[in-house]
Amino acid sequence: MGRVIDRIGVIFALAILSSAGILWLEVILRYVLDAPTIWAHETVIFLTAVSFVFGGLYVAARNAHIRVVLVYDVLPPRIRRLFDVVISLACAGSSAFFAIAAWTSVKRAAWTPAGDFRLETTGSAWNPPTPGLLKLFLFLILIAMAVQFLVLAWNYWRRKAD
Repeated sequence: MGRVIDRIGVIFALAILSSAGILWLEVILRYVLDAPTIWAHETVIFLTAVSFVFGGLYVAARNAHIRVVLVYDVLPPRIRRLFDVVISLACAGSSAFFAIAAWTSVKRAAWTPAGDFRLETTGSAWNPPTPGLLKLFLFLILIAMAVQFLVLAWNYWRRKAD
C-alpha cells in the first residue's frame, strides 16, 4: 500500500506546481493584459488543499510522521517496537474517528435534504463543486490513513526487535 501511495504522490506534487503556474498566469492576465479569470483562485485553493490533505497519507505511508525522539531514541529495541505498535494503533484510531466525523460533513456536502446527489459548490461566479469534492477526498484519505497505520502496526508487531 505504501508504494502505491508513494507513486501517487507525484500527482499531488504536480498539482502544487500547477497551482504556481496558474497563479503566475493569473498575474499576467490580470495585471498585464487586464483580463482576469474567474477560475484561477478557486482552482489554486482546491489543488493546494487536496495536496495538503494527501500529504498526511503520504507521510504516514513513508513512516515519516513526527516522533518525540528525545524519549524514543533512548528506549531499548523491544520497548521501541512496542511504542511503534501502540503509536500506530493510536494513529489508526484517530484517523478512523476523524473519518467518521468527516462523513457527517460529506453527507451535507454531497446530498440535498431530499436525498438527491448534488455536490456543494463555492457560490462564486464560476461555482465549481470543489468544496464537496474536497470533503469527500478528505473522508477517503482518512480511511486510507487508518488502514495505512494498521499496516504499519502489523509490520512493527511482526518485526523482530534488534
